[in-house]
Amino acid sequence: MPEQFYGVRHHGPGSARAVLRALDEQRPDVLLIEGPPEADELVRWVADERLEPPVALLGYAADDPRQAAYWPFAVFSPEWQAMRWASAHGVPVRFFDLPYAYRLSRAEAAERPERPADPIGDLARAAGYDDPERWWEDVVEHRGAPAFEAIGEAMAAIRAEAEEDPEDLVREAYMRGVLREVRKSHDNVAVVCGAWHVPALTAKFTAAHDTALLKGRKKTKVTFTWVPWTYGRLASWQGYGAGVRSPGWYHHLFTAPDEVVTRWLVSAAGVLRDEGVPTSSAHVIEAVRLTEALATLRGRPLAGLAELTEATRAVLCEGDELRVELIGRRLVVSERLGEVPDDMPAVPLARDLAAQQRSLRLKAEALERALDLDLRREIDLSRSRLLHRLRLLGIPWGEPLGGSRGKGTFREEWRLRWQPEFAVAVVEAGGYGTTVASAATAKVTEAARAAETLAEVTPLVEVCLLAELPEATPAVLRALDTRAALDTDVAHLMGAVPPLARTLRYGDVRGTDVSALRTVTDGLLVRICVGLPGAVASLSDEAAASLRTHIDAVHGALALIDQPEMREQWLDTLGALAASDQIHGLITGRLTRLLYDADRLDAAETRRRMGLVLTAGTPPAHAAHWVEGFLAGGGLLLVHDTALLSLVDEWLSAVAADSFTDVLPLLRRTFGTFAPPERRSIGERVRGGVAASEPVKARLDPDRAALVLPTMSTLLGREIRHG
Repeated sequence: MPEQFYGVRHHGPGSARAVLRALDEQRPDVLLIEGPPEADELVRWVADERLEPPVALLGYAADDPRQAAYWPFAVFSPEWQAMRWASAHGVPVRFFDLPYAYRLSRAEAAERPERPADPIGDLARAAGYDDPERWWEDVVEHRGAPAFEAIGEAMAAIRAEAEEDPEDLVREAYMRGVLREVRKSHDNVAVVCGAWHVPALTAKFTAAHDTALLKGRKKTKVTFTWVPWTYGRLASWQGYGAGVRSPGWYHHLFTAPDEVVTRWLVSAAGVLRDEGVPTSSAHVIEAVRLTEALATLRGRPLAGLAELTEATRAVLCEGDELRVELIGRRLVVSERLGEVPDDMPAVPLARDLAAQQRSLRLKAEALERALDLDLRREIDLSRSRLLHRLRLLGIPWGEPLGGSRGKGTFREEWRLRWQPEFAVAVVEAGGYGTTVASAATAKVTEAARAAETLAEVTPLVEVCLLAELPEATPAVLRALDTRAALDTDVAHLMGAVPPLARTLRYGDVRGTDVSALRTVTDGLLVRICVGLPGAVASLSDEAAASLRTHIDAVHGALALIDQPEMREQWLDTLGALAASDQIHGLITGRLTRLLYDADRLDAAETRRRMGLVLTAGTPPAHAAHWVEGFLAGGGLLLVHDTALLSLVDEWLSAVAADSFTDVLPLLRRTFGTFAPPERRSIGERVRGGVAASEPVKARLDPDRAALVLPTMSTLLGREIRHG
């Protein structure tokens, strides 16, 4: 049989079945497939059952892994099935597209224009369809046997009227060159490629013509391997130009042996049941009937995804679009993640990561899942280290949740989701080291040396702890000490304390030696206490708000670490500043509250200071800022201390009308942060006119109080009488 050209739709299950039937009939001596020829040596892995699609060929520049490209394959891709057929029948396979090494050598490759024609769309419109996907389903996917010659002729007619893509012309010139070479040694050749290229491959062009098109191309050294892929990334809206909108549906079309509609709806019902939605067999039966009725009314050879979706929405989901979206995500697109063998050629870093994933029982999955770690268990501690190291290397497989990490607890919560593009990130990170630990160490060390500000160095200290990178710690601490010594901005110094305090507290939890870090932190705190009086002078409203945030952060950080002397020095500094009347009201109000909470001021002294601020001689704006600083963080203090509440109430009632409009936004902002129950309780007290000096007993209603006595007697097990 002479050479045959099988023009296919990439990732089309109907095309895949048709290609298999055609190859069984032709029995070629050699198979040419559209793809990068540098990956020819990787075709042998297709016979390995451990290489489970969806997978992709990953190609990248050896000296710059960021220059990378993917060639994805699903189980329903014609090219994948052709390779599987060739492997089973001992037929050699060659990829015959333009080498990726040539494409990387051209600057314009990164800015290649979109193909000027949409051949599938043109054919669909010519057939009266407004949806190219639906036309292809009707003509190819559901009929199973496309007429390859007819498709080639249709593509030729479209290309005759369309503007050619210069890059396509170069690719096709190279393909024809490979064909000429193969014909010299094989008579029975099969070619599987995108239908768009068939007319160009069967046209008559001289070798000189094709050589001229390829002239001037230079090769870049590239490396290829197989990597896992996902159906989500195969979907066209994810940015892959040859993708399909419904890869999960196409997987079902290719793998379901019979009863395509029924099996699909049973799976949809299973998705809903997994989410706790009651879905019975009667629902499925009715949905099948509706789907088939819709297909008949529309004259379709077989119900398609559109009919299934409408029936699912009406019967299974009862019109609930959230349920429809859930089924779409789980089934229509699907988040199936492929697998590659452990001994697949890869950079050493990738092999080390794979080994750790196995030993720690952390399987890479496309579906998002939660991971709760108990750091007292060695395996969970090791998992935490790995995830932190990967984030440091730009591989955010895990996303930490909540704020527990900063509180020095034994628990961490993560959200895991593996993305196919992490494969490129792993290759790129491989330039830092052959293991995850060595690469992360080198990355942190490099960042510490390059850091120009204290803010750039401080986070690295915490990273070294969480990722357990002891070899990087000395370089980071040297950089921290140097930047801290050169930085005279107190706000910058204060910003560095919280992460250092978290590291000191968290280091104890992880059993890490943090003695060197404690010395650096103590030095920073001493400089802050010395420099804070100068930093609080002559502040604008915005600067005062920023500094208040830093003061709160440092105060909270000191509560995390066991440093009694430093805490006393800090409180002494705050005490001296809080007594000044030359500092912005937001700062002095906040300092007074911190001292009150730390038992440095008793209730009487606190009321006295508030009374001094809330006098007629104090500008209303200054007083409002003071109240805002004092009450920041919640209104429970006013709920329980009626004397303070009375002071605020009396002051606010006495504010002049012309000043009230200036004060109100500040107070509204303050009281707006209180919890609703706090605001309600404060409002009730103010409305009732409760005086600060009124005895608690006088406010009780004896009759109402007596109503609870029977219940209290039951709870306590003894009789309680009124009076």
